[in-house]
Amino acid sequence: MAALLPRISRWARRLMDALTATALRPMLALGLCLCLSLTACSGAADGLTGNYVDDTVSVAQTLLTTIALPQDDPGHDQAEADVRRLINDYMARYRPRRDVNGLGSFTTMQTALNSLAGHYANYANRPLPDALRSRLEKELQRASTSVVRGA
Repeated sequence: MAALLPRISRWARRLMDALTATALRPMLALGLCLCLSLTACSGAADGLTGNYVDDTVSVAQTLLTTIALPQDDPGHDQAEADVRRLINDYMARYRPRRDVNGLGSFTTMQTALNSLAGHYANYANRPLPDALRSRLEKELQRASTSVVRGA
């Protein structure tokens, strides 16, 4: 009887492992399919098209519009939050691309985005200084112009 108990225990354990594996595989596959399909549906949720030229011009125009808003504008806080998200999305999409991140337009755009993001992170409740606003306007215009030229 003592020798039979470990055999039954091993057999029961193998049976449970087999049942668990066969029952979990379809559920795991279904869960993976759902995750992948939901991820695929959210591809353009960041507002970027994937076309570097169009996205750079669009982001530059959005930033120029946002930095022109007065601090006391009722939509300023929401516009700032949208711009912070847009900066993150743009940099996440184009920084890893070697065909883009060596271009002068990207370097100029990255400098402007880093400056604005740094101001929002460190001085969230303060208005944009005039010197920074002026520099950002020049850099965004330069990036927008050079990306259209192909540089």
